[in-house]
Amino acid sequence: MARRKRSPGATSRRALRVQNPLCAECGRKLWWGYRNHRKVRTLQGVEALDLQVQFCGHKRCGRYRWPCRPEEEGGIALPQYEFGLDVIALVGALRYQQHRSVPEIHQELAARELIICQRTVTNLLDRYDELLALRLSASRRLQQVTARHQRVILSLDGLQPDVGHEVLWVLRDTLSGEVLLARSLLSSTEADLAALLREVQQALSVPIVGVISDGQHSIRNAVTSVLPGVPHQLCHFHYLREAARPIYEADRHAKKELKKRVRGIRAIEREVESHHDTPAEAVQGYCAAVRSALTDDGRPPLVASGLKLQGRLQEISASLEKVKKKRGSPNP
Repeated sequence: MARRKRSPGATSRRALRVQNPLCAECGRKLWWGYRNHRKVRTLQGVEALDLQVQFCGHKRCGRYRWPCRPEEEGGIALPQYEFGLDVIALVGALRYQQHRSVPEIHQELAARELIICQRTVTNLLDRYDELLALRLSASRRLQQVTARHQRVILSLDGLQPDVGHEVLWVLRDTLSGEVLLARSLLSSTEADLAALLREVQQALSVPIVGVISDGQHSIRNAVTSVLPGVPHQLCHFHYLREAARPIYEADRHAKKELKKRVRGIRAIEREVESHHDTPAEAVQGYCAAVRSALTDDGRPPLVASGLKLQGRLQEISASLEKVKKKRGSPNP
């Protein structure tokens, strides 16, 4: 049946870039390919992804013109799927942990303001089952997937729909983009994660040459015990976020102080509401500019909201100074 309603618009946007600028096979610099856009419905809203796709331009390389998509995309949604992995994890948790039916799961998602039909809930439940069933599949498939590159760079991440729910751990090969193992765990201890790593290691016929994850201590200890000597790299986004945390706190405090200095905009607007001349319109325009600057937040740690607010207020102040000099100040 054709869709009768328009797809909801994006509530947030994110640009994803390939983190490794070098080809995983020949080591040469990747070439710019093209941009790809997709919308993903998550529990937090509809996220518009701007994807930068690159490829290797060396003709003798085994990955010649093989599209290399951003690594972070695989942690948000499955390929060609409209709903994010967090929605799939929640559907599976509601079905198998709370034993809810498909209509009950649909009502829960609708209560979270997620536009979805019951048939799609059934499809997402099938995807959840497929992810979990990967651990029971024959190792021949994993060998065929990883044989092309003769090595695996393992990505490890856990998704928890809500506090108290099981965590869906997904282990993925970043070179091929294939999910190697997915399993829900009640706990995320070092022993639990080490068991997952051992299972993947035993199912592969090629070596694991690197691991990418966040800075969780249980993950670090599990990788050290199961894969000693294998480089373990912190995710670029998590590394940047932790490194910029002191700057973010200082910037947030600065923004708070700046907001205190520009209070009273509404009182000024009320004074000129009854006037319809050009000066009143100019005052209303400046008030609207200040109000817009106060509500225009950045995306830390990439964009500092406090510095952004300071820059916009300085531009407004400079414009007022120009008007003052042009018209002449009534005060000495």
